[in-house]
Amino acid sequence: MAELGWTDVEEIGIRLLEKYPDIDPLTVRFTDLHHWVMELEGFTADAKESNEKKLEAIQMAWYEEWQEENG
Repeated sequence: MAELGWTDVEEIGIRLLEKYPDIDPLTVRFTDLHHWVMELEGFTADAKESNEKKLEAIQMAWYEEWQEENG
């Protein structure tokens, strides 16, 4: 499986949807989102490289995938 970093927002969104299919991404706090991203298989980026803008982009990518599934 390819390594993931903070800029791989679309792939992270897909993997979060697979791992947490019943959770509305817009209800997730950034502290939890950060933790969940760090736990994804293949995620190798430094936790300190994260910021609010990157987490928001991940959350929106996850939300778009979630909407497609739950239309």
